[in-house]
Amino acid sequence: MSTYTTEIDVRFRDIDAMGHVNNAVYATYIEQARTNYFRDVLGDDISTIPTVLASVSIDFRRPVELTDGSVTVEISIANIGTSSVTMDHEIRTGGEVVAEAEATLVSLDASGEPVPIPEKHRSAIESFHDL
Repeated sequence: MSTYTTEIDVRFRDIDAMGHVNNAVYATYIEQARTNYFRDVLGDDISTIPTVLASVSIDFRRPVELTDGSVTVEISIANIGTSSVTMDHEIRTGGEVVAEAEATLVSLDASGEPVPIPEKHRSAIESFHDL
């Protein structure tokens, strides 16, 4: 199965009083990775696609520091359902896994109800990841 990879800079504002990236910022890193994924794989701006983040979980392995410079986020597809897609995220720096995350997104209609994933998006996901 193919994965999508993107690099994100560690910013000074990401650092907390302990001198490492605040735990909440990891969610921002995977959000930015998904934004890049929608642009690069689906060919769409994530803000124009009616989706909602239904769940997210993050397991931390080691702190990221400003001196790490950047993180690499790799996205794979854990599951693609009728109206939802679950993405696995591996966050690395210097080749070392620093966190793993799982996020589930749900496609919505104009009234906010779940609907099937648009066929063009499903096809792009399946094609990119060899599903």
